[in-house]
Amino acid sequence: MKILFLNAFYPPHIGGGAEVVLRQLAEGLQRRGCDVAVLATGPDAGLQQQVQQNVRVYRAGLHNLYWHYTQQRPGRLARMGWHLLDRYNQRMRRYVRAVLALERPDIVVSNNLTGWSISAWDEISAAGVPIVQVLHDLYLLCPKDTMFNHGKVCTQQCGQCRFMRIRHAGASAQVAAVIGVSRFVLERVASHGYFPHASRYVVHNRSEANAEQRAPAARPVNQPLRFGYIGTLSENKGVAWLIEQFQALAIDARLEIAGRGKLDYEARLKALADPGKVTFHGYRKADDFMREIDVLVVPSLWDEPFGLVAVEACANHVPVIATQRGGLPEIIQDNLNGLLCSPHEPHSLAIAMLWLYLDADLRERLGRQARASVEPLLDRERMLDEYQSILRKTLQGKSIRHEPEPADHCPTPSVASARDR
Repeated sequence: MKILFLNAFYPPHIGGGAEVVLRQLAEGLQRRGCDVAVLATGPDAGLQQQVQQNVRVYRAGLHNLYWHYTQQRPGRLARMGWHLLDRYNQRMRRYVRAVLALERPDIVVSNNLTGWSISAWDEISAAGVPIVQVLHDLYLLCPKDTMFNHGKVCTQQCGQCRFMRIRHAGASAQVAAVIGVSRFVLERVASHGYFPHASRYVVHNRSEANAEQRAPAARPVNQPLRFGYIGTLSENKGVAWLIEQFQALAIDARLEIAGRGKLDYEARLKALADPGKVTFHGYRKADDFMREIDVLVVPSLWDEPFGLVAVEACANHVPVIATQRGGLPEIIQDNLNGLLCSPHEPHSLAIAMLWLYLDADLRERLGRQARASVEPLLDRERMLDEYQSILRKTLQGKSIRHEPEPADHCPTPSVASARDR
């Protein structure tokens, strides 16, 4: 089976959990004997090719106002213009066409379409190749992919999002199969009329966290309790809410924050935090960070599509406080491996932190139960089995009728090779 994966980024460019899981899939299926290639956007003009861990990786220079893998936040007008072009980016089709001609895949697994736009679907369909779409976020409903605005979750599409996505549900009719990384994200997108002819599946992301199954280290005696956050530093992730709630507690504890975000927002968070109580660590590897905290907090204000960091914490025997948003309740079960709180009850986060601070027995019990509760989500081979099964079924059973957009007449770009790294 020849497989082409399409995504916004590919490591070393990591925007979130989608890139981590995509690398596991690409390298894992290559080891299993599939012929795998990846197409992602990259920082350089033209089409570049390299080989990473025996996987052929193509990177296409983005035809838009800027490349979206950046910590610098562009101005509002630039962001608006970027999203307007991303409604249907005709110029990115030529890269898809070039790689399809080079690779001649049996099937394309489309992931995050940010930067590519749904024009990629039309180019793939024009080549007669079936499409499997993996939903990692809400991009197909919202240009920002979060459905979160002005500090609140959008219960429905606003007028701007409806305009930006006016053709998308119809275009999704050419997708043969759709995979949600959670039940929540699949049902949320499908409820807007997407994927009317597609077979539907849920395949939870898997983590390789704490592969050696190391037991948690004993907590230092007479040391402050260590709450932790790891992930993107952004408003929808609820980091400011976490800092405020933590600092309102008169307890002997510290808050450790790992991750990066847009530089202006990072500066706002650091101005909000008391350096005597809160430490910012920048990028950290998940396993290393989990061994240095006692409780992980996932304070998402938006509907988190899944929440791989919660799995990684449980794998390391760390209990989790998480919000009842999106796919997080598919991982964290109240009083089994953590506690659930709600942004609709602002003080519920502080209450959960205080509860685990005061009740050491509860904290230790949740930690003991945590790894077993996510054991199926630590089995990467099971995830590869599920994806292979879906791809085989799609190839065997799907014949898609479509009316793709006509291909543009731009010349097909040449490919520049890079050394294996």
